[in-house]
Amino acid sequence: MKEFPGCFPRIMGHEAFGVVESVGEDVEELKEGDSVVPIFLSDCMDCVDCKSKKSNLCSKFPFEISPLMHRDDTSRFTTAEGETLHHFLYISSFSEYTVVDVVNVTKVDPEIPPNRACLLSCGISTGIGAAWKKASVEPGSTVVIFGLGAIGLAVAEGARLCGATRIIGVDINSDKFEIGKQFGVTEFVNSRSCGDKPVSQVIIEMTNGGADYCFECVGVGTLVQEAFACCRKGWGKTIVLGVDKPESQLNFNSLEVLMSGKTLTGALFGGLKPKSDVPILVKRYLDKELQLDKFVTHEVSFEDINKAFDLLLQGKSLRCVIWMDK
Repeated sequence: MKEFPGCFPRIMGHEAFGVVESVGEDVEELKEGDSVVPIFLSDCMDCVDCKSKKSNLCSKFPFEISPLMHRDDTSRFTTAEGETLHHFLYISSFSEYTVVDVVNVTKVDPEIPPNRACLLSCGISTGIGAAWKKASVEPGSTVVIFGLGAIGLAVAEGARLCGATRIIGVDINSDKFEIGKQFGVTEFVNSRSCGDKPVSQVIIEMTNGGADYCFECVGVGTLVQEAFACCRKGWGKTIVLGVDKPESQLNFNSLEVLMSGKTLTGALFGGLKPKSDVPILVKRYLDKELQLDKFVTHEVSFEDINKAFDLLLQGKSLRCVIWMDK
C-alpha cells in the first residue's frame, strides 16, 4: 500500500470518552450508562494473541486503516439523503453519538473525569505503555526520547513511573525542555545544535556508551536509525512510536545488527492491552500517581474544533480537549 485510503465523507476522531447509550445483541460486558473509552486497537479477549501476555495485536479483529466496521465491512452511518458515511479507525468520535464494536470499547471507573479519561484512548496511553509494557523500563535506567510532543512526554511520564534515573529529551525546540521537566525529563539535546556530530554520537558521549532505552516519537525513518545507533550495545532497546509515510524504509548494516545485540521493535498502542491495562492507568491517575492533568493545555467546544487544530499546528498545545455540545 503506497498511501492511506482517503474515503469520504466520513466521521473523524478516535480519542474519546463516552457513556453507553444502548447495547446490541450478544453484548454482555457492557450495559447502558457505563463509562467507557473507545480504543482503535481491538481486544477480543478470546484469540491466541489477546490471551497471551506477549502481544496486544488481536488476530480475530486485526487493526487496519479501514473505513468500515470489523465484522461485516459495512457502515453504521448514513447522511440524511441515505449516502454512506464512513467510519474512522473504528471509533468516529467527532459525533454526539457513534457506533463502536464491543472489542473496541473499554469500561472505566466512572470516577475519572471525562476530560482526563479521553487522554487514555490513544496518544497518552501509547507513550506511557511504551515505557511500561513494551520496553519494561527498569529503575535506574537511562532513557532517550526523540520528539517531545504529547506522546514523547507521555513516554517520559511512563519512564518516570518506572523509576528511570536519566530521561533525555531530544527535540528541535529548546522550549520543550521546560515542559518536559514536568514529566520527568532530566536532560535535553537540541538536535539542531549538535554541530558536525550526529545526535546519536552526542547521546553516546552523554551516556558513556549509549542509552538503555530509546524511543522514536516523531515518525521519521532517519530518527529511528539515530535512536538505534545510540542505544547501548548488548541490551539496548529502540521502540518505534512515530508514524512515517507508508512507503518509508529503514536501512541498517546487517553486520552491525548482528554484532550489536540491540533490539528494535514497534509498539502499537504502546503494547497495552486495552481492556486490562487502561483500567490500571485510570486507577493510577485516581491514586494521584499518574499525571494526566498537565497534558491538557486547552479545552474548547466542538463548534470551535478548528481552534484546536490551529493550536496544534502552532505548537501551543499538548492536548486540547473538545467538548460536545450539551
